[in-house]
Amino acid sequence: MSQRPMRLGFVVNDVATEQDNYTTIRLARTAANQGHEVALIGLGDFTYDANETVRARAHLPSRRDYADDRALLDEIQADDAATERINVEELDVLMLRSDPAPEQIERPWAPMSALLFAQLVTRRGVIVLNDPFHLTNASNKTYFQHFPEEVRAVTCISRDPDEIRDFIATHGNRGVIKPLQGSGGQGVFVVRDGDATNLNQMIEAVTRDGYAIAQEYLPKAAEGDLRLITLNGRPLRVDGEYACIRRYNDSGDGRSNISAGGKFERATPDADALRLAEIVAPKLIRDGMYLAGLDIVGDKLMEVNVDTPGGINMVEDLTGIDFAGHIIADMARKVQLREQYGRILSNVELAVM
Repeated sequence: MSQRPMRLGFVVNDVATEQDNYTTIRLARTAANQGHEVALIGLGDFTYDANETVRARAHLPSRRDYADDRALLDEIQADDAATERINVEELDVLMLRSDPAPEQIERPWAPMSALLFAQLVTRRGVIVLNDPFHLTNASNKTYFQHFPEEVRAVTCISRDPDEIRDFIATHGNRGVIKPLQGSGGQGVFVVRDGDATNLNQMIEAVTRDGYAIAQEYLPKAAEGDLRLITLNGRPLRVDGEYACIRRYNDSGDGRSNISAGGKFERATPDADALRLAEIVAPKLIRDGMYLAGLDIVGDKLMEVNVDTPGGINMVEDLTGIDFAGHIIADMARKVQLREQYGRILSNVELAVM
C-alpha cells in the first residue's frame, strides 16, 4: 500500500445521471470509506487553462463512513452539492468510467474530448485507467474484431440492408443485429426464423444512426451469458471466487443486459470461459485495459466492454466478497510502483502491471 491516501478521480458521463447500482459508485464509496481522496468528474467538466494545466470541476465526497452507495450518491447529487475546481494533474489515479453510447445524439463531442484530456494528464505521471491512448481506438465495437477469430462469433458490419439480409439468410435466417456504437442492450434485435417480415424494420432501426453489427446466433444465448470481469488482463478472483455473474432474461426478450430488464445470478466460469479469457489476455495487457468485462456465450465472446464494465456491485452483493476493495488496493499498489521506479514506467505498463 502507498504511504499516504490516494487522490483518486473517476470520470463519468454526468454526476447527475449516476445511479446507485453502478460499479463506479461502488468503487468511489469503497475508496472514500478507506480514507482516500475521491473526485467525480463529468465529461464536460474539464478545462485546459492558460498555464497548460488540466483542471476540472469535481464533486468531492466529504465523508469516510458511507453506509451504502445510495448515501454517497445522495450527497453528490443534492441540489446544494458543492463542487470544487481541482488540478487533475495532481491526482494519483484517474479512472475513466464513461459510456460513449448515451452521448451519441446530444453530446457526440464529449467522450473523445475527455479521452484527450486524459491523455494530457499522463504527461504528469497520473495513472489513467484504462489507458486513454488505446481506449481512443476502442471507442466502438470494431475493437472486438481485433481479437483472435476463434473467440468471436461470425460477424458482419455494414449499413447496406442487402448485406445484412444476406448475412442473416446465410446463417439459417437467425442472428443478432445491434448498433456499432451502443451498450446496455439498446437497439439490439434477435432475429429468429420466421422474422423475415420484420427484418427490414430491424435493420432500419439500427442503421438509422450509423453502422450495424450482424452476428451469428448462438443457441446457448437462450440460456443467457456470462459477464466475467478481468483485472490487469486476467480474470478477477478474490478468496477463490471469480468476479462473474450469469445474466439471463426469462421474459422472452433476447437481451441479457441488466439495463434491458435482464436478471443475474452467481456463476463460476467454466473451462470454455477461462480459455477465452486466456486467449484475449495478451491484447488486453498490450492495450493497457486494466478493467474489462467479457460477455461470453458458450465458447464464444460476444463483446469486450472496456469503457464502463459493470457487475462488481452485483457480484459483491451475491458473494459478500469485497471485490471493490481489492481493486482499490491494486490501484494503490500501482501508485507505489510508480514511485519506486522513479516514474519511468509508461502509463500502459502501469495500467496492467
